[in-house]
Amino acid sequence: MSAAALAVVVVVVFFLALYLLQCYGDLRRQQRMVLLGTLLSWYLCFLIVFILPLDVSTTIYKQCILDNGNRPSPVTQARQSNQTKNKSSVNPTVSTPKVCEEPWSYIPDGILPVFWRVVYWTSQFLTWLLLPFMQSYARSGAFSRVGRIKTALIENAIYYGTYLLIFISLLIYVAAHPQWQLSWRQLQTIGITAANTWGLFLLVLLLGYGLVEIPRSYWLLSSYDYLLAKTYFKAAKVATEKASAEENLADVMEEVTGVHEAIRFNHGLRKCVDTIIGKCPAEYQEELVRNAESSRGEQNVLPTKGGLFKLHKKVISAVQRQGQTLVKWSILLEQAFHLEDVAKSQSSPLRHFTHSFPSEQNHGWVRRFIYTPTVEWYWECVCRQGFYRLLAVLLCLLSAAVVWSECTFFSTHPVLSLFAVFVQMAEKHHNYICIEMVCFVSILFLCFCVYSTVFRIRVFNYYYLVPHHQTDAYSLQFSGMLFCRLTPPLCLNFLGLIHMDSAISHQDRIQTSYTSIMGSMSVLYFISDGFYIYYPMLVLLLCFATYYSLGSRCLNLLGFHQYITDDNLTSDLVDEGREHIRRERRKRQKAEDGENRRWAWRDRYGAQDGAGRSRAGYTEINDDQSGPVTETKNSVITFRRDGEEEDEQHRSLLRDHYSDEGSPNRRSTEGRYLSLSPSRAGIFDDV
Repeated sequence: MSAAALAVVVVVVFFLALYLLQCYGDLRRQQRMVLLGTLLSWYLCFLIVFILPLDVSTTIYKQCILDNGNRPSPVTQARQSNQTKNKSSVNPTVSTPKVCEEPWSYIPDGILPVFWRVVYWTSQFLTWLLLPFMQSYARSGAFSRVGRIKTALIENAIYYGTYLLIFISLLIYVAAHPQWQLSWRQLQTIGITAANTWGLFLLVLLLGYGLVEIPRSYWLLSSYDYLLAKTYFKAAKVATEKASAEENLADVMEEVTGVHEAIRFNHGLRKCVDTIIGKCPAEYQEELVRNAESSRGEQNVLPTKGGLFKLHKKVISAVQRQGQTLVKWSILLEQAFHLEDVAKSQSSPLRHFTHSFPSEQNHGWVRRFIYTPTVEWYWECVCRQGFYRLLAVLLCLLSAAVVWSECTFFSTHPVLSLFAVFVQMAEKHHNYICIEMVCFVSILFLCFCVYSTVFRIRVFNYYYLVPHHQTDAYSLQFSGMLFCRLTPPLCLNFLGLIHMDSAISHQDRIQTSYTSIMGSMSVLYFISDGFYIYYPMLVLLLCFATYYSLGSRCLNLLGFHQYITDDNLTSDLVDEGREHIRRERRKRQKAEDGENRRWAWRDRYGAQDGAGRSRAGYTEINDDQSGPVTETKNSVITFRRDGEEEDEQHRSLLRDHYSDEGSPNRRSTEGRYLSLSPSRAGIFDDV
C-alpha cells in the first residue's frame, strides 16, 4: 500500500473537519480568516489522532525486523520467489526462522518524521500565537484593521507574557543544572515539555469528567421520563436566557438610537455609526430610519470614538447572543414535542408513530419508504432503550479499562495496562490490523471523552459551541486552541498506556516517529519521572467526583442551576419548563388551525371569487368599485375578523381547561390537527 493509506486518511479527515465546521460555524457570514484558522486547527488535531495508529504499526514492524536480525519481510521474499525457484531445486530446503510480515499500511522511512514535524509545529504556532491574536482581532470593536490589530496586541500582551515566564523558569532550571549543556534540541524539548505539561493538566480534568459522563448520558438516553424532565428543565433555563438576551439587545438598540440621533450625516464619526447600524437586525434598522425621520432634536453630549468602539463590540455580542438563544429555543421545542409524542405513542394501542406537528422533513422519500411511521414506532418504543443501554455498558467497560490503565501503565514487569497487553499479544502474532484497530478504538474513545467535553462546556456565556451555524468566531477559535493543546499530550499519554514511550516505560525499543519529534523528556526528570506518571492517577478521583455530581452540586450552590434529580429547585424549574412547552404547543396548534381554515377557504371559495378577490387573501377589492360599497365590505370584513378572534379565544379557553392528554384538540392518525372551527355549511353564521 506504501503511502496510499496515509493519503486516504489525510483526505477523509479533511472532509470530517470541514463537516464539523459547517455544522457549528457559518461559512457564508463569518470571516474567512476565522474559518480558515479554525478549520486548520481542527484538521491538524484530527490528523494526529487518525494517523498515530499507522505510526504504531509501522514502528512495531521495524522493531520486528531489528529483533530478527534485519531479515527481509515475507512480502519481499514473495516478490523474489521467481529468483529463488532455480536455487531451491539445486540446494536442499533449509528451515528459516520466522520473519516479519510487512503491514498493509506500512509507511516508508522518511515520510512520517517530516509529516509529524509539519503537523505538530503548525498546530503549536496556531494555538500559541495566531489563534489568540485572531480571537482578539475578531472580537474587537475597532472600525479599521489597524485599530483591531492594536487592540489584539494589547489584549494578548499579558497572555503571551505569562507563557513566556513559564518557559524562562524552565530554561533557568535546566541552565542551572551542572550536568547539562543547553543546545537547540534541548530548547525545543523544553518548549514541548512546557506545552504538554499544561495540556496534560487540563486533559486529566476533562478526561475524568468524560469517562463517567459519557456512559451515563447514553444510559439515561434510554429513559424517556428522564429526558422529558431534563428537557423541561432546559426549557425553563433557555426561556430565561432568551428573555435576558432580548432585553439586552433592546437596551443596546436604545444606545444605538441615541448615537444615531446625536451624530448627524455631516459628522466625522458618521461612518462609524453606519457600520454599527449595519450590524443591527433588519427590523431595528427600519425602526431607526423611521425614528430619524420623525426626530428633529440632537443630543447635547456627543459620543467619543472610544465609546463607539465599545458600542460596536456590544452590538456584535448582543446580536450573536440573541440569535443563539432563538435557535436553541427552537431546537429545544422540537425535542420536547418529540418526547411528548413518544410518550403518547407508547401508551397508544396503534403501532404507528404520530407527530403532533409534521414538518417538511417528514414527507421526504426516506420517511415514505424506509423510516416509515411503523418503523419509527418500533425504534422509538421498542428497540431504542435496549440499544442505548447496550452501548452504555460497552462504553462503561472502556472507561473502566482506561481508568485501570491510567493507574498502572508505569508497571512494565508485569504488564498491567490492558491496552499494552492487547497490543503486545497482537504483536506476537504479527497481526498489524488488530494492532491498528486496538490503537484506533482506544485513542478515538479518549478523544471522544475529551472533545465531547470541550463541545459541551460553557463558560459564563463567554464561550460555548452552538450547532446549526450559531457559534461565534471567538468560540470557534477557542475550541481550535483547546484541540491543539490537548491532542499532543493525549497522544503521548496513549503511547504511554501501550508502552511505546521509552521515557515512561524505560524499555529499549524503537521509538515511534511521533515520539522522536517530541524529543527526550528526560531533560526534565521531575516531569518525565514524576508528573507524567503520577498525575494521570488523579483521573480516578475525578471519576468519583463526577459520579456523585460534586461539580454540579457546587455550581448549583453558587447559583448556576444544574439538573439534579433530588433537588427542590430542579423540580420547580421542571414545572416551569413544562408550562413553557404547553404554552408553545397551544400557540402552534392555534397557528396550524388558522392555516388549515385559510387553506380550506381558498380551496372552496378562491375560484368563485377570483374576479373580485385574489387567492392570497379575501380583503382585496377591485379598483373600479365605488367608495360606499368598499366601505361596507370593509366593515363586514372587520366584523368577520372580530368574530374569528372571539372564536379563537373561546377555543383557547377550552384548550386551557382540558389537559393535553384529554384535550378535545385531537389529531388524526396522519398527525394533522383536527380543527374545532365551525362547519363550512354555517361559515357565515357569525356575520
